[in-house]
Amino acid sequence: MSKSSETRPLGVALAGFGTVGSGLGRLLVENADIIRRRTGRDVAVRAVLVRDAHKAREVPLPPGAVLTTDPARLVNDPGIDVLVELMGGIDAARGIISAALEHGKHVVTANKALLAEDGLALFRLARRKRRILRYEASVAGAIPVVQALKESLVGNRIESLMGILNGTSNYILSEMTSSGVEFGEALRQAQELGFAEADPTLDIDGHDAAHKLVLLIRLAWGVDYPYAALAVRGIRGMAALDIRFAREFGYRIKLIGQARLAAGGTGAAGDAPLRLEAGVFPALVHHTFLLARVGGAYNALRVDANAAGPLFFHGRGAGSLPTAGAVLADLMAVAREERPNNTGFAESELERAAIVPPEDWRSPYYVRVMVEDTPGVLRDISGCMAAEGISVAQMIQKAGDGTSGVPLVFMTHETTARAMSGALGRAADAGLLREPAVYYRVL
Repeated sequence: MSKSSETRPLGVALAGFGTVGSGLGRLLVENADIIRRRTGRDVAVRAVLVRDAHKAREVPLPPGAVLTTDPARLVNDPGIDVLVELMGGIDAARGIISAALEHGKHVVTANKALLAEDGLALFRLARRKRRILRYEASVAGAIPVVQALKESLVGNRIESLMGILNGTSNYILSEMTSSGVEFGEALRQAQELGFAEADPTLDIDGHDAAHKLVLLIRLAWGVDYPYAALAVRGIRGMAALDIRFAREFGYRIKLIGQARLAAGGTGAAGDAPLRLEAGVFPALVHHTFLLARVGGAYNALRVDANAAGPLFFHGRGAGSLPTAGAVLADLMAVAREERPNNTGFAESELERAAIVPPEDWRSPYYVRVMVEDTPGVLRDISGCMAAEGISVAQMIQKAGDGTSGVPLVFMTHETTARAMSGALGRAADAGLLREPAVYYRVL
């Protein structure tokens, strides 16, 4: 590192000055002494890109920053060393990040959707240009899981990842569990408190968590698991009835993002290609597990590694200052002029993972069916299960409301999603079900 680069301020451009961008501006002022002590230099924001330069702003711009609506201003300025992309979206963000890398600038981003859906091309460009591309804030906000997987745990073989990766969905499920409210009411509360967007589709349908899971898979195993190939099921329309039944069995329902090594392929030299089970889905988590106790809008991740064993990360997964703190940490790493290590793996190209079809995943299941209160119905439902090789571990029956039948609730032993779908299809074909069955995996 040259003497001049050690002492001159790191020139930064911000693309976007919303919740996270304004939080970053605040931290750059409040933590200036920490930045200087840890990196040996200042961080100076030169320009801020916004859509509307005339819009009134509650948060002042960082000292010395110029407001602009022209992306070229950020890319062409030789005094700018790093582009911080906080604008969100995919197309515009891809364009400005690509242009910045082409012009020899480092990049820090919190854009999980872009990196999950089109990140490989950007990592390839960053490697070719020998530029740093950091993205700690793109997964779980303030929780330092990217750095842990990319640096701290590289001496381990990761066996599995399992976590609560979306705070909005976790808040909704937590309210349904603690207050007994229905899904719609819990969603309305989340929107009023600012935990959910006016259009909550990305959160409640599981896509936000899926974007994060794709990035975690790359970091943990150094393979490409295409976002489009990921099995995703959200919590839209979750019934309070199932929340209550799960509690009777000693479980909490959480939206889980999970990836784990499947039998028959670990990716080791001479072994079969690395095979992964991965997806986002509601699941029952036993109340004694730490994941079951993660409440509100918090995120959490459990990592199981062959040397370290189980590790648990927990904290705020979103918000102005928590996310801005993660962005600032990436900026400080660039200020130290660390060698680019963008994916955590030496290979320039990541091979595609061998994907285990979701229907072949094995786990116990929670099942609720609404049936007529008639003799023999329990025998007939059990027969449908047995025909697909499914063994029932526990069963409870509740009184119905007289209109939709009575609920039968099962906890099964381990089986496949294929067998479960087949058994419930048999029950439906036989006319045993008053409404579509509900079933969730059990962790």
